[in-house]
Amino acid sequence: MEVNTNYKLLVISTSTIHGSPFLAYIKDELVDFIETDELIFVPFARPSGISYDNYTANVQAALVEKGIQVKGLHVFENKKEAIQEAKAIFIGGGNTFLLLKTLYDLDLMEDLKNAIANGIPYVGTSAGSNLTGLTIGTTNDMPIVYPPSFDALQLLPFNLNPHYLDPDPNSTHKGETRETRIHEFHQFNNQAVLGLREGSWLYVSNAVVELRGKLQARLFQQGKEPIELNPGQVNF
Repeated sequence: MEVNTNYKLLVISTSTIHGSPFLAYIKDELVDFIETDELIFVPFARPSGISYDNYTANVQAALVEKGIQVKGLHVFENKKEAIQEAKAIFIGGGNTFLLLKTLYDLDLMEDLKNAIANGIPYVGTSAGSNLTGLTIGTTNDMPIVYPPSFDALQLLPFNLNPHYLDPDPNSTHKGETRETRIHEFHQFNNQAVLGLREGSWLYVSNAVVELRGKLQARLFQQGKEPIELNPGQVNF
């Protein structure tokens, strides 16, 4: 699977890094990327159960200084038309299972795929980033609802694991590490998984996938030892 040359994707591990306000560290990159002053925000992942209106208002408050007008997809009577006519689309983080189920329930998955294939810029954070992979099978979220399929938008030829955490040798936690969970996934699935550490993101344009930020990303492939990828072009 190759990346469509029309895709313009900003695939962000997290909306907020430690000690920084919501979207602050990625704001300039996001504004330069979308190249518009209008943004459709998809609040369906609802982190901590926040309402659609409040979640959208948080995004608007973060971007108002940049002159960006944010409108939540939930307020449109015709959501399919809103996606088709969007100048840019931003899907926020929260619970990936809830996000995917809602998009399937509203029959919006194909509309999103088509809009992105037509070159509409797409920004995802956390759950919204999980959505760009092949499936949501490597999300960190609890399955609080059951979507009809785990198939995601399949814009990228691998799965994502945002908020990737390295094992802490000093931790007293005895549960599975993130790496262990991904190895478990590879017992039954063969797609690669890219672990995105906090403060890292993928910039996708002209069929090139580029890792940005200061940190490496960890690439997991079935039957192989994980490898560290330096910031720059990601090759498979």
